[in-house]
Amino acid sequence: EDGKGRLKYFYCIAIEKSVSQTAMAKKKKGSKAEDGKGSAGAAEAKEEQTGKKGKYRKDKPWDHEGIDHWKPVEISAEDRPSGGLMLEESSFATLFPQYREQYLKQVWPDVKRVLAEHEIKAELNLVEGSMTVKTTRKTWDPYIIIKARDMIKLLARSVPLPQAQKILEDETNCDIIKIGGLVHSKERFVKRRQRLVGPNGSTLKAIELLTNCFVLVQGQTVCVMGTIKGIKQVRRIIQDCFKNIHPIYHIKELMIRRELEKDPELKEENWERFLPHFKKRNVQRKKAKITKKKARDVFPPQQTPRKEDLMMESGEYFLDEKERQMRKRIAKFEEQKVKSTEKRRERAKVFEAPSAADAKAAKKRKREEGSPAASSSGGKAGSSKESTKDMAERLKEKMTETKAKKQKTAEDLLL
Repeated sequence: EDGKGRLKYFYCIAIEKSVSQTAMAKKKKGSKAEDGKGSAGAAEAKEEQTGKKGKYRKDKPWDHEGIDHWKPVEISAEDRPSGGLMLEESSFATLFPQYREQYLKQVWPDVKRVLAEHEIKAELNLVEGSMTVKTTRKTWDPYIIIKARDMIKLLARSVPLPQAQKILEDETNCDIIKIGGLVHSKERFVKRRQRLVGPNGSTLKAIELLTNCFVLVQGQTVCVMGTIKGIKQVRRIIQDCFKNIHPIYHIKELMIRRELEKDPELKEENWERFLPHFKKRNVQRKKAKITKKKARDVFPPQQTPRKEDLMMESGEYFLDEKERQMRKRIAKFEEQKVKSTEKRRERAKVFEAPSAADAKAAKKRKREEGSPAASSSGGKAGSSKESTKDMAERLKEKMTETKAKKQKTAEDLLL
């Protein structure tokens, strides 16, 4: 009974509240309708001023014209709450190469000391080859763990500690640019990386001075530390260098920009007319020889047969030694027979009568051989214009010479 009475009491109170609320709402509506007529014109004028976007925007008392929205928020140890800012532990780990182990061992106490100033815990695991940074309950800066992560990454990429610890400052940023996959050929990669460094590191030093950044080329990465603007410029120079655009062009452009920044009259003007425009030159290079790759078989080549296998195929393996010798002799005799028949045929060719075509060819050859001699003798005769008497004398002399020779030969034979 007591329970039922209480329920009734609460139910009555709820009804009274709802009735009073409806009455109040009606009163408000009436007053709004009266005021609406007067304020309609003002609302329309406001809409015209602010537009559709600013219709539902409210004035923010903390926002004014003199405020700098991009100013970094500075947090000090005094601003932290008494119970601590961090509710849970955040940690980052990174691996380092083996050649950095010795240096990190020496420097690790200093790394711990630098990070302890910001209440960050650091661990070095030499078994796994990793570095870890963790937040503690006393850490007051929520972004310092990201800065600590960047610091251990830089240490892993061969940046010395005095330089790497500057990343913990608010205005300093870093970027680790991977250059390993920008060029396929290893030789080209080495040449272009050397081009970026320059003779005795002069090109790299010029880039550092013009961009106000620290740049370190190590292996297949480039570490950059500085302002966001400077990091963007360095990234562009590095990427273009590996696209075969020399860094000297960018250095020249940066030098011109630096000079233009000093002039206040050119602050709001377009600088395109002052900047150099370099044309691409199509340099003729030696065409690389295309070598066709041999089609590789899926299965390995068939094994060469042994002497025993060949003997088994021919059936010689199962014969006695005498039978083998006999077989060899018979095979040798047959070979000799074939050779002897071939030689006989070659010898018999000499005694064969030549065909009509061969005879004609032989005659032609003889004529060709005799013609130059005849022409030479004819030429001589024409030139000397030999008379018949001279010819008769010459023939007589020849006859006497031949007779003397014959007599000599006869005498020699007798002796």
